[in-house]
Amino acid sequence: MQQARQRLADRLREIRLGADLTGVRLAELAGWHRTKVSKIEHATTAPSADDIRTWCLHCNQPDLVPDLVATLHAVEGMFIEWRRLERTGLRAVQDTMTPLWERTRTFRIYSSFVVPGPLQTRAYTAAVLTALAARRRLPNDVDAATQVREDRQRFIHEGAHRFAIVLEESVLRNAIGGVETMSGQLGQLLAVSSLPSVSLSIIPQRADRSAAWPIESFWIYDDRQVGVELVSGYLTITQPTEVGMYATVFAEQAAVAVRGAAARALIIEALAALDKPAEHTRAHPLNRPLP
Repeated sequence: MQQARQRLADRLREIRLGADLTGVRLAELAGWHRTKVSKIEHATTAPSADDIRTWCLHCNQPDLVPDLVATLHAVEGMFIEWRRLERTGLRAVQDTMTPLWERTRTFRIYSSFVVPGPLQTRAYTAAVLTALAARRRLPNDVDAATQVREDRQRFIHEGAHRFAIVLEESVLRNAIGGVETMSGQLGQLLAVSSLPSVSLSIIPQRADRSAAWPIESFWIYDDRQVGVELVSGYLTITQPTEVGMYATVFAEQAAVAVRGAAARALIIEALAALDKPAEHTRAHPLNRPLP
């Protein structure tokens, strides 16, 4: 997001220089404090839409206003805090994602901590959303939100939607919802991995990660948009260069992953580990309850 802000600031600086104006002179013409132009160009102060209009007016570039204001709005909308998105609960957020799923044809998903939504069982989804609702102190609409997610899974069975999914092997070992829930979830992974719409790859824990480190989970929707879930909020990336960066990283992660029989073998190993005595599994840090 800071990179996007800086690119907008750099573009405004180019416009000022093209008009042969100093920062101090532009500030005088606009009636601003003499340091405002410098702060905007260094991305320490974000311009408003009115600032951009005034900037372009005094630089004799009024035709650039619509595109620059659109860029500003895109930057402002990149990061949204969870408390704003979820102020009425979890279901509303789930509902807002459905249109994006409908128009997306190719999903590229990298997950480093949980099984992603398209492949989740209902019990696994409920466990994940229950933990989120408790952590963020949200109204309890987990059942309704879970139903929305479950209904949205129709996209892996119908239409021209394709899902390329890369998981860290640790995702198979993270005990979300307890042994019974994980057993059902791992069985679900074996089932959906055979669907023609799903390409499931898993990065083994012992893989050489020199060129592809584990990172934050992300979703790429076609080549238009990237979504990243952070602890404090949701990041939407639409700048083509940044979308391209995530596409490159996805390809790098996929290159060290295994698929087909090798991926299924890792799932089966994780299933077998669930049957080990409780004394062995209880101490494993991944089996501790979610905070």
